[in-house]
Formats: sequence, structure tokens, C-alpha cells
Amino acid sequence: MISLLPTALLLASGVQLAFSQFVAPPKNLTSKTGYAGVTVRYKSVPAGICEQDPDVKSYAGYADVSPGQHIFWWFFEARNMDPTTAPLTIWINGGPGSSSMIGLFQELGPCRINLDGDAVNNPYSWSNVSNMIFIDQPTQVGLSYSSPVPGYEDPNSGYLVELPGNTCPEYASDWSCGTYSYWNESLTANNTPSTAPNMWKTLQGFMGAFPQYAREGINFATESYGGHYAPLMSEYFEEQNAKNITGAHNIRLEHVLIGNGWYDPLIQYQAYYNFTVFPGNTYNYDPYNQTIKNQIYNSLYGHGNCYDQTVDCNTRKIDEICTAADNFCYQQVENMYDIYLNRDEYDVRYLMPDPFPPTTYIDYLNTARVQAAIGAYVNYTESNAAVGNAFGATGDDDREIGTVAALQTLLAQNVSVTMYFGDADYNCNWLGGQVVAEHVASTAASGYSSAGFINISTSDGIVHGQVRQAGQFAFVRIFQSGHEVPFYQPLVSLEMLDRVLADRDIATGKAPLTPAYKTKGPLVSAYREGNATIQFDLTPADAIYNVTTAMPQNGTSSSGGGGGGGGDKKLAKRAKYSLRRARKIKRDKLGGWAK
Repeated sequence: MISLLPTALLLASGVQLAFSQFVAPPKNLTSKTGYAGVTVRYKSVPAGICEQDPDVKSYAGYADVSPGQHIFWWFFEARNMDPTTAPLTIWINGGPGSSSMIGLFQELGPCRINLDGDAVNNPYSWSNVSNMIFIDQPTQVGLSYSSPVPGYEDPNSGYLVELPGNTCPEYASDWSCGTYSYWNESLTANNTPSTAPNMWKTLQGFMGAFPQYAREGINFATESYGGHYAPLMSEYFEEQNAKNITGAHNIRLEHVLIGNGWYDPLIQYQAYYNFTVFPGNTYNYDPYNQTIKNQIYNSLYGHGNCYDQTVDCNTRKIDEICTAADNFCYQQVENMYDIYLNRDEYDVRYLMPDPFPPTTYIDYLNTARVQAAIGAYVNYTESNAAVGNAFGATGDDDREIGTVAALQTLLAQNVSVTMYFGDADYNCNWLGGQVVAEHVASTAASGYSSAGFINISTSDGIVHGQVRQAGQFAFVRIFQSGHEVPFYQPLVSLEMLDRVLADRDIATGKAPLTPAYKTKGPLVSAYREGNATIQFDLTPADAIYNVTTAMPQNGTSSSGGGGGGGGDKKLAKRAKYSLRRARKIKRDKLGGWAK
């Protein structure tokens, strides 16, 4: 077992990007042609920019995957082992359109950004046990770009407005003028399958440029819309391997981990009702009166409503039908939470605006010093509307698109699959995830139906969750955790990864995995947290999250009145800058932003 520091306090969000900055083109990038003829341009990132240890190397740069498409990646060597033999783990965030710098800085990377704007060590970094590469995909997301253009983000529409030069006009002086990727929906992906080729090319370029880190067996970790991404991308990698492409490197998956994934809309739209109405969540939070409950039930199951429209989408597979179905299900089922409550979709314990996880890293990535250190061509944005709009036009969010079958294929190929869920997340909640897991296991993990939930033992002696596992397939429920599990429960997240990569059982890390391995316990995870950590007052913006108590440090107490009432779902500024945690395309007046 790895050696871990005592549980840390994690910082909350500070001010957001509020200044104009045009990015100078990076200098002194090293250019190499990797496998499959893919060119990468990169820099060695100095210690202190993120990784604090000068003996642990870090590189950042771009894979030029096609004309007008340049994918940003950031690589970190493993800390506690020889990086030339350490496993390689890919991390991507979801959206569609969300940056993987979210995962790097808010969740599981080597550093966090404190309230003073300084990078500080994250003792729970997943780079403790693996080489890590974080990839901003598809094109135009995060620091990836099609072509850099001067412009500003219009606060009324949320869209990028191009400028004639690197001068911020008076009318836009407080509208985040700077250098951004040109918003061109033809130069990015518009559905899940179309993301796979450029991911494959990015990995080919990186591993060819850095053969010391290249592996045939690699690991894929993701969250949220990654429930769509990972299965389809993994399937594509295997298809490419079968072609025996000259000059290409085989990319064989060994382990896939997906946190709070969005897999199957027919199952998971129903789970919004399950989580808030019946059987309800384990925090004993019952937010709706009977009238609203009836409204949601009818919107979900009434003739011609969400369930029927989603079935029609996945039967006929027509873009317009799928877009209409997803819009209906979002507005009439999922969005009831936002209309009637003032709580965070990604952590039911907190009122909006929720300061956790912190967003201080956004300003940090938009400083000239950091941009020069990582070779950035554009300013950083957490989420990209062009990508969100492109996916929305095909209704990709409402399609199951073979995700369950792809996971079954991975298991048949002896790839381990771990579906883990923070149980305070409403958006991609664990009740829906359980049902998806049953479908995955129905043909691919024969022992799962009789496996049961058992507690996960960790080095701190605290039970942070439960696991149901049969052989290479595991469903994990993490207690007291919102959508971004490694932020809320960093120790169990890291030890889970360590055990998965070592092919050991998740519950203890002591038992080697065999086809016959099976957890023995109840078929239902019945533990209930209750409402002790539910916040009924607004948490201060400068609060910190105490991962030991699962409470805000120096924040509000959990005592007080009943559940939240109406009110706007989010502040305009938060909508613009904090589109950080996941899956949905928000269709409000800010237009098309992925969330």
C-alpha cells in the first residue's frame, strides 16, 4: 500500500477571471513526429507550476491531429515509482465540452490552487501510483484550439465575438477579452463516436514522442459524460489495433474507471425521479411537495412524454427526434430540481452557489506566467459552447449508443471495469448507476447477480463507501461525495485506483482478482447518511471543505429550517465560469454551455 499524508483540508473557490489578456504565441516548443505520423509540440513544465517535486518530470503541449485541430495534453510522471515502468493512465472529463483541467486541478492531479492563487501539493494525486496524462478533448475544449482568435465572451449570449485585433473595446472592457479558439462546429466533434479518432491520434502522437512512457496496456479514467466517451473510445482503440496500421502503436486497455457516468438516458432519466421522489436519496432529503412529484411522474411516464420520446430516439436514431427528446426530458424532468430548488445538482447537500470544488485554478491558468510555462495558445475556459451546441444538434445526450454493449465487450476482453459513484450527486446519480451496472453484468459478469455490497477498508480506518464486485467488474458507492469524487473523498479514491491497477480487490486491496472472486453481502447498499451534512444556509464563498467531517470548515452549520424553495438556479457569473462538473447542455439564455 502506498504511503499517504494525513487527511488534508481542501480549499474553496475564489474570484473568477475578470481581466483582459491576449495570449502571446508560445516560444521554444519542441516538435516531434510520434506514432501514426501524428506531430506533437510540447514544453517541459518547470516544477512549481503544478507538480512541486523537481525530480518528477512534467510535459505539456499539443497533438496536431488534423488541419485546424490541435488537442492539448498535460503529462505527469508517477511520483513513487520508476516512471519508465509505471502504468499510464488517461484522464478526461465529460461535458460534452468540459475541460480535463477540471480533473487535474479540482480532483486528482498533483496540485491544487489555494485562495492566494498559488499551486500547492495534492498528497492524494493519482500520479502517486501511475503516470498521468490529462487531455482536453474534443477540439476547442479547454486549452485545445482550432485557430487562436482575439475576442470576448458576450455575457448576454455566452458566445464568442471576434475582435479585429488585440485591443479590448470600451463596450467589452469587462467581458473577458482575450485569445480564444475560433468557435467552428465543423472543426470539432458533434457526437460521441466522432471523438474517438482524435483521442487515438493524440495518444499515438504522445507515445511516439515519449517512447519511455508508451505502453501497450494502458488505463482509462473519466467521469460524467465519460460514461459515453470511455466505452466508445475503448472500442475504437481495439478496432484500430485490428487494422495493423503501419507506424501505429497498439493501445490495449487494461483497466477502465468511470465516475458518476452518464451511460443510458432511458435508465438515468428515470433515476431523477428515483433519487428525489421514490425510493429517494440516502440523505433523507425529500425536496418536493406532492403536486410537483405528480408533475415529474407524468412528465416522465405520461403518454408521449420523456420515456416514450427517449425510446423513439433510440429506435429511430434521427438527430432531430433525439434532440427534441433530450430537450423535453431535460426541461420537464431533470430541470425540475433547478426550477423548484436552489441546490447544486452535483451535490445535494449544498445550496447554490456552491463553493465546492474550488474554481481558483481558472484564474491561475489564465496568468501569462502559467500560459508560457505550458505553451498555451489560448486563454483557458472550463467549458465550450461550440462543442455543446454541436452535440446538442445530434441529440447525443439522449442516445444510449451502445455504451452498455461496449462495456460488456471490454469485460469479455479481460479489461477490468469499475463504475464508481459519489452518492450525493443528483445529476448522474448512483441509483441510476446501479441499474446500468445490472445491465452491464447481465451477460459479461456472471457472478455479479449473486455478489453483494461490502464495506471498503482504507488506511485511515474509516468506511468511506461500499463495493459490489465480481471478478473484473465492480460497482462502487462512495459516501458523502458529490459528482467529483476525488475532491470529496480523496483517500478512498486514490486507494481504489491503486488496487484496480494492481489487479486486487477494491474492498481490501489484499485479494488478487480471479474470475471466481465475488463480494458476499446484501444485494442492496442500505447505508443512510441522513441529513446531518445537508446545508440549509448558504456556504460562504471562502469556506474550505473538510474531507474528514464532510462539512464546510468555518462555514454554515447544518442546523436550520427545511428544504430550499424556488429561486434562480444559478447566478449569471457562476453560469458563465463554473460550468465545471459534467454532462448536460444547459439551454437557458446563456446558450449552449456544457455543464
